[in-house]
Amino acid sequence: MPGFSGLSPLPIILSKDSKYRDAAEHSAKYILEHFLDNEFGGTFWSLNADGSPLDTKKQVYSQAFFIYALVEYYMATGEKDILELAITLFHLIEKHSFDEVNNGYLEAFDQRWNLLEDLRLSEKDANEKKTMNTHLHILEAYTNLYRVWKNPLLEKQLHNLINLFLNHFISPQSNHLILFFNDTWSSKYDITSYGHDIECSWLLYEAALVLNRPGFAEKVGERCLEVANAVQEGLQSDGSLIYERDNASGHTDSDRHWWPQSEAVVGFFNAWELSKDQEYLKKAIHCFDFIQTRLVDPANGEWYWSIRADGSINRDDDKAGFWKCPYHNSRMCIELLRRISELTGV
Repeated sequence: MPGFSGLSPLPIILSKDSKYRDAAEHSAKYILEHFLDNEFGGTFWSLNADGSPLDTKKQVYSQAFFIYALVEYYMATGEKDILELAITLFHLIEKHSFDEVNNGYLEAFDQRWNLLEDLRLSEKDANEKKTMNTHLHILEAYTNLYRVWKNPLLEKQLHNLINLFLNHFISPQSNHLILFFNDTWSSKYDITSYGHDIECSWLLYEAALVLNRPGFAEKVGERCLEVANAVQEGLQSDGSLIYERDNASGHTDSDRHWWPQSEAVVGFFNAWELSKDQEYLKKAIHCFDFIQTRLVDPANGEWYWSIRADGSINRDDDKAGFWKCPYHNSRMCIELLRRISELTGV
């Protein structure tokens, strides 16, 4: 099945401008000095402005993002201590979060790694022990770590994560993701999150490529195309992707949040690479045009949080804050630059 190799490290530093290296070093230094829990292991959820811990809980979603970031920094710098820290966090997740009885990963713990009663990532999430979102970003983190550390346990758990998506998180009826489960994989929620669907469609395929087992990426890629096809029901005539739909109540949130647009561009570009169907490429370009013309703030920079369903700009929510940073949009640009470079040889 055609597609990018997925086996070589990402071009972490796209420019030789030293200011980007300096910014990365500054961030790494701050993480090492303030975010690490040197008593119980892992990383804190949030800090005060002076760098002291504000919330010491161990949200596994957060631990996964630290692995992802540390591996990126290691690939850019070659600093072995950074890789060792990422590996340590991997082992902590496996020790405390992995459910050896029912499979999957539990959501959240207190500072001492005791399971919390309130497991929610945010106020809008359901209080359930296993969520698609956390598993998706563990998958992303483990994929990145496996690029540089070919450990047998990591290989086993990455393969297991991919199968969890194939067997639990992707609905066999709708091809949308199921977002929340209890510890024994029962779900009472029927919510379609279009951004997560399309994000999963390319991260899952990337994981299968990096795992590099014979015939496995082809199998996973076929399922990922089915997910990408299901997402199209959320596409609008201007190329944008709406936020989510509560299928039980019938309520649809038609705002165009910044991050689903980023994921739609990469996801449909990936679907085009998989299938060579030009319609996917057109959808990626159409959504990119929406971003350029509607979401990017030409006067003050960055992207707005969203364009509301009525077409007005959301100026109330953060440009940058606890839940909005250059993760999705910067990653979109890096992914496109890499993929286009591999396709064109330039």
